[in-house]
Amino acid sequence: MKFDGVLFFPVTPFTAKNEVDAGLLREHIASRLPFAPGGVFPACGTGEYHALGIDEVRTVVRAAVETVGGAVPVVSGAGGPLGHALASARAADDAGADGLLVLPPYLVSGPVEGTVAYVEAVAAATSLPVIVYHRGTARFTPAAMARLAANPKVIGFKDGLGDVGLAQEIVTAVKAAGREDFQFFNGLLTAELTQGAYRGLGIPLYSSAAFAMAPEIASAYYQAYASGDEGRRNALLEHFYAPLVRLRDQTPGFGVSLIKAGLRLGGMPVGSVRPPLVDPDPAQLRELETILAAGRELAGELAALG
Repeated sequence: MKFDGVLFFPVTPFTAKNEVDAGLLREHIASRLPFAPGGVFPACGTGEYHALGIDEVRTVVRAAVETVGGAVPVVSGAGGPLGHALASARAADDAGADGLLVLPPYLVSGPVEGTVAYVEAVAAATSLPVIVYHRGTARFTPAAMARLAANPKVIGFKDGLGDVGLAQEIVTAVKAAGREDFQFFNGLLTAELTQGAYRGLGIPLYSSAAFAMAPEIASAYYQAYASGDEGRRNALLEHFYAPLVRLRDQTPGFGVSLIKAGLRLGGMPVGSVRPPLVDPDPAQLRELETILAAGRELAGELAALG
């Protein structure tokens, strides 16, 4: 399984009764496929995996798989309490997912040997390949990642920690272990802001929450990034991504909340976020609307230039 393009992390829409809206999820995903994402990652961070039950994970992943129709890989989240992670992995497998993103364990922090064992347990739960997420309570050393890379079912590493020195050591260790096929992802919040640096580490792929909200802007950034057009890439960083990050940093959890709010502003009634996340207040919504308008205007200008 290989990825090429923006990695799309869809939101999970909820109805007025706070139930998963599978029909709207299909519409959400289908509306982004023309922008050529390199993979679809339902029931992950942007999709509020932390707030989904097992049956809801199955519903979300099945809707994604049916909508994508094999055009690109579909990778589901699996994490939290070990029993929940294993059940999520099996539910995603039953729903037809192509792989798993192993999210951090819940609450407790064990030694790195225990974290490796956690990943191995999730990997053993199904026949699906897995991507390791380096974040929160799941922190890996170069030696630990070299050990995991010895397992052919472990196919990737996603860095959500932001320690670039450690990330570089992990890339080097995995390649030294002989895994030239291994895939590396930048998984920091609003990853576009840091992707220029991550590319230099040998981490060319990145997750894009913004793609779920504004695919025309995220695609304009990716095209500039992939073609090496630093002028256009930096213009998008200055006028869209940097202001978005400043707004995001006002409130914990806004990495997800703003994306759902942006979709609502665009006319897609995806509902609110579930606790413990909160929605933006009216002033923050107005600021988000201004940021989105500026980003879309710039993306349109860049498209007109060819």
